[in-house]
Amino acid sequence: MGEFLKVVNYKDAIKLIKDNLPLKKTKTVTLLDSLNHVLAQDVVSTEDIPAFNRSTVDGYAVKAEDTYGGSESSPQFLDFKGSLQIDQESVIKINSNECLWIPTGGMLPVGADAVVMVEYTEKLGDDTVLIFKPVSPSENVIQKGEDVNKKQTIFTSGINIKPQDIGVLASVGITSLQVYEKYKIGIISTGDEIVPIEQKPELGQIRDINSYTIASALKKIGNTLRLYPIAKDDYNELKLSIEKALSENDLLIMSGGSSVGTMDLTLDVLLSFEEAQMLFHGVAVKPGKPTMVVKIGDKIVIGLPGHPVSALMMLYILCLPILGVSSINTIEAVIDINLPSQAGRDDFIPVKLIQTESGTTATPLIGKSGLMTLLSNADGYIHIEAEQQGVIKGELVKVYKFN
Repeated sequence: MGEFLKVVNYKDAIKLIKDNLPLKKTKTVTLLDSLNHVLAQDVVSTEDIPAFNRSTVDGYAVKAEDTYGGSESSPQFLDFKGSLQIDQESVIKINSNECLWIPTGGMLPVGADAVVMVEYTEKLGDDTVLIFKPVSPSENVIQKGEDVNKKQTIFTSGINIKPQDIGVLASVGITSLQVYEKYKIGIISTGDEIVPIEQKPELGQIRDINSYTIASALKKIGNTLRLYPIAKDDYNELKLSIEKALSENDLLIMSGGSSVGTMDLTLDVLLSFEEAQMLFHGVAVKPGKPTMVVKIGDKIVIGLPGHPVSALMMLYILCLPILGVSSINTIEAVIDINLPSQAGRDDFIPVKLIQTESGTTATPLIGKSGLMTLLSNADGYIHIEAEQQGVIKGELVKVYKFN
């Protein structure tokens, strides 16, 4: 065969896979166990956070207008009405020209609308406080419900739960959540030239790099994984291996050998299954064009290229997004060389980040797709979209960090 039968663009590739993924089951997990799961329900707050107007500093609760004009040389004089503990609700109402001591996190007393930091005050005897710096209304105060409002939808179904999200959920008293179960994912490397990592390769052979890089990236986001023995370029052996993997998993990721013959054989075997449907065969991206996806029944098989750089880059840009990892840490950096691109193709280029006095520089790591150390030396990658005409030296680019 040797040619691509059904090439799609990058955005369509992601949509095609998402639209054909098997439906996920849901389960209830504790808040802590929800990390890295996809939320299966909207979460609505039943309370305001904070539940009261709260001071963000140690100082004096005041009416802001009473501090206007205060300075080091001409302070405002306010009547001291007492002190408030952090877990105490004030029974004192602040009137004009009055103040009340309040700690960080303390509840703002009725009548007060701001807090003056203690650094800009001085206690004069038992009954007077000098104010050396004016404050504006709401200064040094978090208003009731400013962080989260009662009845506010704080998270919507479909988000991938991050550590900081768990903090927000804890703040409103959420102890358990409905999440989608993780997909069971099988991983198979194929090709006569691939040997197990514990075996010393003979001339023309290479160790099974891809199974381990793919598995480690997927394991990081908590998927249930099964690694299968290397499948040789034999029709019957390959079909038996795929049958077993499909019976035990929701999703199968295959990494083909570098030869066109291996890719053709894999596609022939996949299309021989009953209910097999080729979603696409080739993606308009670099690296990773020789990527194919076949739906068999309600299962999805993703065939990645054999070259290590291509396989891992396609895992990051194609597989992780369809598994709910919708955002990767990003940073802006200045590109340090001109990078042309081909119209109609999305390019994903590994870069090394270098900190300089003027900011962060991104240095593209250009090399052959079989060089594994290329990605090992990279901090992330940039995405030149199909509509772009490349990037120019000195241009600010978004870098998608691998970690």
